Amino acid sequence: MISVDGLTVEFGNTILFKDISFAINDKDRIALMGKNGAGKSTMLKIIAGNRAPSKGRISAPKDAVIAYLPQHLMTDDHRTVFEEAAQAFAPIFEMENRINALHEVLASRDDYESQEYYAIIEEVSALSEKFYSIEEINYDAEVEKILIGLGFERSDFIRPTSEFSGGWRMRIELAKILLRKPDLILLDEPTNHLDIESVQWLEEFLINSAKAVIVISHDRAFVDNITTRTIEITMGRIYDYRVNYSKYLELRRERREQQQKQFDDQQKMIADNQEFIDRFKGTYSKTNQVQSRVKMLEKLELIEVDEEDTSALRLRFPPAPRSGSFPVISESLSKSYGDHLVFADASFSIVRGEKVAFVGKNGEGKSTLIKAIMNEIDYEGKLTLGHNVMIGYFAQNQASLLDEEATVFQTIDDVARGEIRTKIKDILGAFMFSGDSWNKKVRVLSGGERTRLAMIKLLLEPVNLLILDEPTNHLDLKTKEILKNALLDFDGTLILVSHDRDFLNGLVSKVYEFGQKKVKEHLSGIQEFLEKKKLEHLKELERRS
Repeated sequence: MISVDGLTVEFGNTILFKDISFAINDKDRIALMGKNGAGKSTMLKIIAGNRAPSKGRISAPKDAVIAYLPQHLMTDDHRTVFEEAAQAFAPIFEMENRINALHEVLASRDDYESQEYYAIIEEVSALSEKFYSIEEINYDAEVEKILIGLGFERSDFIRPTSEFSGGWRMRIELAKILLRKPDLILLDEPTNHLDIESVQWLEEFLINSAKAVIVISHDRAFVDNITTRTIEITMGRIYDYRVNYSKYLELRRERREQQQKQFDDQQKMIADNQEFIDRFKGTYSKTNQVQSRVKMLEKLELIEVDEEDTSALRLRFPPAPRSGSFPVISESLSKSYGDHLVFADASFSIVRGEKVAFVGKNGEGKSTLIKAIMNEIDYEGKLTLGHNVMIGYFAQNQASLLDEEATVFQTIDDVARGEIRTKIKDILGAFMFSGDSWNKKVRVLSGGERTRLAMIKLLLEPVNLLILDEPTNHLDLKTKEILKNALLDFDGTLILVSHDRDFLNGLVSKVYEFGQKKVKEHLSGIQEFLEKKKLEHLKELERRS
């Protein structure tokens, strides 16, 4: 058992959280929830030993292994993917080498009665006991299994890590963590850089093979599937629920309703007593009663109501100008880079008003097809955009196109038209821009903040074909709900590239699957598609057997 005892974190005069305690037991799978800035990532860093609290401590058994996957990291550029993943076993290999070296030293000495000789024997005995207690493992097979599960091809194993993007490096680091089989795994937004199949594989691994897990994630389906306990950080304290995320939402709503009732009752009681004090404070016969009530109010512990849920904000797109009946028609479309074929013979039509998803493993051509639709690359075959198609495009580099000298508020004020202008501050708040950030210039914003600002800007421009490439990576659960509701109301055509199943569920009615150099159309929502894929996967396994 690992215990968190009396944790307090202060920044100057600001208290992030105070006197927090809870225990982490074997097989606990905990979702750490709370709004951005509540202290979730700080909590993980303290448990991981990467930073110290202002007060309090973390207690863990002496040999406990705690592994931490932060949101941003870098792997060694001097190793291949396989070599870097195998670093998970480096302490075991070092132990074996040390044992062998000590045996050689013993063989070369004849001072059998000396203290030094006994010291070496004691070290060899202690290391050997520890080494031989480790379960016998086929290390190469373990590394291969984990890397394949996380989406790597065998041909990637010998490539240097320097050839991979930040998202793929994140997967290498995740592989190292899983291979160590730690007592506690701490994951901060692990699904941001994983495709749907890799997320499903990670879920099954964490459910069936991991010991204790604490995860911060904005992927609701992932959190619901893997966790059995939810700890919420809010207003400097925690609430600990022995339930998954969906059940926690119900209990939190009930808790807040109860708090609000207690708060309202207390405020009425305070007002009644204050009225009595103001009315009779100069009356001699009431002096004792007045003083008694004054003292009572001074000692009163005020009831606080937890932060308001802003997800009730309804964000609506401007009306979409009418396009032709088929905004996108693809006929025998193919794309290659040199000898590398990305996909071939992609033929499909997207009807006006449809909401479709592009899904598949990373590198199978989803973003490539979008670049073809945007006319940013050459291709073979025919791709036709319908009459009067006006495209709104969101990609990860969209944030770099913002005017760096404009403020946050100006950026949105410049594109807002009509009634929506009266709600700019509400919209900024919903996308996690507090009042003190409205006058910040874009150039001082973090990458995540720029991404959210670019998303708001796109939502307010009149378009009829909206293309969103991984739009939810920097959004918390409430903000994703606001965006999803806005997309449901959008009366134009939508193409979504996303690995977020909960976000796609109920939003798209058609799925285009990218894989094996093909683009396959599925006339169903994401849930039916995933159920069908699991069946196909099982049949494939049966055929191999």
